[in-house]
Amino acid sequence: MKDFLPFTRPTLDEETIAAVAAVLRSGQLASGPRVLELESALADFVGGGRTVRALTSATEGLEIALLSLGVGPGDEVIVPAMSFAASANVVVRAGARPVFVDVELDSRNIDVAQVERAITPRTKAVMPVHFSGLAVDLDALLAIAARHRLRVVEDAAHAIGTRDRGRTIGGFGDVAVFSFHPNKNMTTIEGGAIATADAALVERIERHRFHGIRRNADGEIDVELAGAKSNLSDVAAAVGLGQLRHLEAFNARRRALAARYFERLAGFDRLRLPARGGDGHSWHMFTALIDFAARRTTRAEFQRAMAARGIGIGVHYPCIPGLSFYRHLGFRAEDYPNAARIGRETVTPPRFPAMRDEDVDRVVAALHAELD
Repeated sequence: MKDFLPFTRPTLDEETIAAVAAVLRSGQLASGPRVLELESALADFVGGGRTVRALTSATEGLEIALLSLGVGPGDEVIVPAMSFAASANVVVRAGARPVFVDVELDSRNIDVAQVERAITPRTKAVMPVHFSGLAVDLDALLAIAARHRLRVVEDAAHAIGTRDRGRTIGGFGDVAVFSFHPNKNMTTIEGGAIATADAALVERIERHRFHGIRRNADGEIDVELAGAKSNLSDVAAAVGLGQLRHLEAFNARRRALAARYFERLAGFDRLRLPARGGDGHSWHMFTALIDFAARRTTRAEFQRAMAARGIGIGVHYPCIPGLSFYRHLGFRAEDYPNAARIGRETVTPPRFPAMRDEDVDRVVAALHAELD
């Protein structure tokens, strides 16, 4: 059998590995000059006069963004019903209640047309996800938020390098949070970042990121809130700087691989393919739907069959209201039909920059063999 093809794999070059070694030899391992350099480079990349602050994960970034905006007990935050669980978990951890809105079936993005109906006097923020790197209709969402005086925190974990109408995600709007997990379009091993033009918010983010500390002119510290310990290391930042140099090329390759999937799967009605999007789509993942019930099989059986052919298949993601924790809070998956269907049927075939065109052809041949 050919080598196993995982659904994703990071690409690290020798220059980046050497940069990590240089940091290790420097003795400056925690937050230092490399973190400052990465934050500056990310700010230049997204544009729009943004300030960027790096953190240990996008999950921490989302939670800190909410806390820095004053979200807490008694508040509500609108989130999509289908995403990674962290999209809702951070709301609960901030002491607020998530309010789920269904997603569009093919884009997997929050259905903006339903957002306004979900707003109540307790709503404090809206937190859309740019699913798989396809931009949400931010202009419409920001207009709704402005009418109701709400903050918009973009869960841009999938969307570093995504562009919407020529504008880079994170370079406009209110607040955007990126992920640099190893399966994302660029990585810092683990890590994330917040981008915003709100200077007062940046100051609160910095305190939440590092123990609530504020220093006076003499360097003496005071603690103004019970902050976290979420600062990125220089080792991680060195990886991120190397990755950022290649991000545009990585994303271009992801778009080319997605285009090949669309070409090779044209007319193959056993799969429901994702929305194609435009040139700004960064294609973090290529997800599809399979009606397993109609085929009298299960997703687990399909994954095992594909693994036997050397193909790794991921699952992204379950319907959040159908997860045990959220069922115990009174939510029901069946109230969000698109999210529930995606949660049942979604599969994620391999796609990452180091893949070759023939790897896509191999995946497609395996799909035909299992589903025809």
